[in-house]
Amino acid sequence: MKKMNTLFALLFVSAGVFAQTMWNVDKNHTNIQFNVSHMVVSEVNGSFTDFTGAVKSKSDDFNGADVEFTAKVASISTNNEKRDGHLKSDDFFNAEKFPEVKFKGTLVKENGKYLLKGNLTLRDVTKPVTFDVTYGGTVDTGNGVKAGFKLNGKINRLEYGLKWSNKLANGEMVVGDQVEIVCKIELNKAAA
Repeated sequence: MKKMNTLFALLFVSAGVFAQTMWNVDKNHTNIQFNVSHMVVSEVNGSFTDFTGAVKSKSDDFNGADVEFTAKVASISTNNEKRDGHLKSDDFFNAEKFPEVKFKGTLVKENGKYLLKGNLTLRDVTKPVTFDVTYGGTVDTGNGVKAGFKLNGKINRLEYGLKWSNKLANGEMVVGDQVEIVCKIELNKAAA
């Protein structure tokens, strides 16, 4: 009987250790944005309006959580129809041939700071990336539990084949190579 109780105790503890909580991106309270320099003196920003994301967490503080995200390239918006059409063309994203931007990685806590490390795929080119993350915490709304994060980082668009690069008369680039990514993310805890 003592062996049986020990076995049940081990199974119970193991189940708790390996329990995972699923979280889904709340699209109504999430912004996926990017900023890029324009004509050297200013910035243009844009966003993706059609996206999905999920987080699988093994701990209450999200350390070690698995993160997956997909955005539809056709949903890109800079509040300028002509510019959006150019971004969807082969000069940039080529929405027809490469319809999705994907990310898969892990949220880790290092030296008291959160980092999101993983692989970003644009135009079927996959590169490792690391983003700084601010964890805003969790709250029980009475209608479910929510968690909040802010993500910030940079990528070089040329490394992903977003190749358009006209120059100004002074030799400076019309569109900068470095793209800042800023995401404000709200998650909903999935029902058990």
